[in-house]
Amino acid sequence: MSTLIEVPAGWPATEAAALAVQDELRDRVVRDETGPEPGTGLVTGVDVAYDDERDLVAAAAVVLDARTLDVVEEATAIGRVSFPYVPGLLAFREVPTVMAALASLRRGPGLVVCDGYGRAHPRRFGLASHLGVLTGLPVIGVAKNPFTFSYAEPGAARGESAPLVADDGEEVGRALRTQDGVKPVFVSAGHRVSLDNACAHALLLSPRYRIPETTRRADSLCRRALAGAVADGG
Repeated sequence: MSTLIEVPAGWPATEAAALAVQDELRDRVVRDETGPEPGTGLVTGVDVAYDDERDLVAAAAVVLDARTLDVVEEATAIGRVSFPYVPGLLAFREVPTVMAALASLRRGPGLVVCDGYGRAHPRRFGLASHLGVLTGLPVIGVAKNPFTFSYAEPGAARGESAPLVADDGEEVGRALRTQDGVKPVFVSAGHRVSLDNACAHALLLSPRYRIPETTRRADSLCRRALAGAVADGG
């Protein structure tokens, strides 16, 4: 098995410590930048797969040409699971290994797309925001399911959307229809990207399927990487 990414020194080990880190980092989220222009440059999908029995997490980063959606580069990392499963704190399980995968890319990743949440999070600081603040990269979240927010069903046509609304009335994300008549995905801004731009990116990245190509490819790669690590490690 390749070198494992160990849990970083000082990484939160309790729910209380993780909540305190979220509170500290949340104020560093940059919300007044539009972000990269959709369909230009590079865009990188990140995703993880777990083997909790062996305490392993595999992270993948897949870089695509934003215009053609061709794969430009891929990287993986295998690490120790760095935090127990607690809803709302999943970033603490994933971030160290995801950052290691991103760091091993030979070029800048451009926009990063997470299978998760940014602003659309109970404490307004999901994985996309957490990763963005720690790396300084523009990051968006495109989730398969909503978290705790209400929304009206968007129109049936591709490109239709409806706000994800918090209890205080804030629009924290959008339910976005990426294919005609198919269940929407749930888009939120993470760091250095506007919500409008995040939705435009998500739509361009989903020309054929409900889920963005970035996530589809990263999901497949991290599963293969985990299977390989388990096989190598017995």
